[in-house]
Formats: sequence, structure tokens, C-alpha cells
Amino acid sequence: MSVAKDFETPEDVIFPPGDLESNEPPLETYLHLQQMLLLIKCLDWWWRDHNRFNDYFAAGNLSIHYSPRQRKSEDFRGPDFFVVLNTERKPRDSWVVWEEDGKYPNLIIELLSKSTAATDKGLKKQIYQDIFRTPEYFWFDPKNLEFAGFILVGGTYQPIEPNPQGLLWSQQLSLYLGVHENQLRYFNAEGQLMPTPEEIAQWEAEHAQQERQRAEQEKQRAEQERQRAEQEKQRAEHLAAKLRELGVDPDTI
Repeated sequence: MSVAKDFETPEDVIFPPGDLESNEPPLETYLHLQQMLLLIKCLDWWWRDHNRFNDYFAAGNLSIHYSPRQRKSEDFRGPDFFVVLNTERKPRDSWVVWEEDGKYPNLIIELLSKSTAATDKGLKKQIYQDIFRTPEYFWFDPKNLEFAGFILVGGTYQPIEPNPQGLLWSQQLSLYLGVHENQLRYFNAEGQLMPTPEEIAQWEAEHAQQERQRAEQEKQRAEQERQRAEQEKQRAEHLAAKLRELGVDPDTI
């Protein structure tokens, strides 16, 4: 019986390089990952039944290649979340500006962390302002809940003033952004929280349960009314029988 030898990789085997993607650090924590997924999921849900400016592309932690020499090996950034309007909604491995009619994101959100906050507030903000010309830029820290937004005015980012609820309006999304239960969420123009698919499903389940309970209560009330009517009928029959025993016709009373 032969014994299999441990597999050894030949020294002359050369593995091909992987696709060049962003060399920026990955999402810092599970909180950052969940926040990014939440932003994508809720926007896709909200815009599921209609096109937004003839459709859109929303992604997170995906490289944006913007080299003037059209080289993917240089000049690329990986925002934590971005939205491009008026473009085809299809899967992409990265956003290559020169392959997308020169389009840059309409909105970018960076999720701050100790290791990225300085870059997000400095270098990246400068790139998004001066090179991308992205109309709106927001940042949010999932840990300490720092939240700010900027709108491009005359080529320079100006702070977006919060409404009385502390929400920041996004002209690009036609939605508010704000912090709710330690998460960055969307709100409609009236300031109402835009629910997630799971929250809608939970609400529908609770509503259905309440409807079942109301139906059961109505059924019980109807049964109680039937029983009371039966008791009244029995009492009336008993009284009529007593009157007949006394020689009185109950129908003449």
C-alpha cells in the first residue's frame, strides 16, 4: 500500500497576479461592514420599482479607477459607499471612469475609523472635491457616531446644515441622511425613517398577527352575543311556560 506524499508546489510555478483593486485598508470592523451593507440594501429596496435618473449604480468598498492615462494600476480609490446616477444598473468588479462615459459618483459616504479618519477628512475629501467633482460627500463613524455632510458649491465643499431633527438633506438622493439607533439611515422628505426590508416584513407580520387577534376577538364577541341571545330566548320561553300554567296567554300580554 503506497503512502501519499505531501503536495509540494514546484519552484518554477509562477502564479499570475490578481486583479488590481484598491490598496486601501479593508472595512475596519463588523460595524463598518454592516453599515455599508445597510446603505446599499435600503437604497436598492427604496428604488426597486422605479428608475432613478434612468437608473443608477450603488456599491461599497469598490475601486474607482480614474487615471488620466487610463491605467488601472494607478489613480484609484475605494470609497466605502458611493452612488452613480443615470447609468446602467448591472454588476461591476470596479468602477472605471473612462469606461463609464467619464462619470464619477454623485454621492460618496466614507465610514470613519481611527486608521482612516485623517485620510477621509483630508486627502480623500480633496480628491472627491477637486478631481471627482462629486456633488455630495458624507462621512460617518459607526463607533462614536460622528456624522457630517458636504455639498459642492462653486467647486468647494460647503457643510450641509442639519434640519431640526439633525438630518442632512441629500439633493442627489432626494432623501435625508441621519443617525437612528447608532446607524446611518435614510429618511424621506417628511423626515420619516425609511424602513429596511426586514423591518417592513416584521411590521407586516405584526400587522397580520394583530388582524388575526382582532378577528378572533370579533369571533369571541359574536359567540358571546349568540350565547346571550340564546339565554334570553330560554328565559322568555320559561316565562311563557309559567304564564300558561297560570292560565295566561303570553301572546296577549
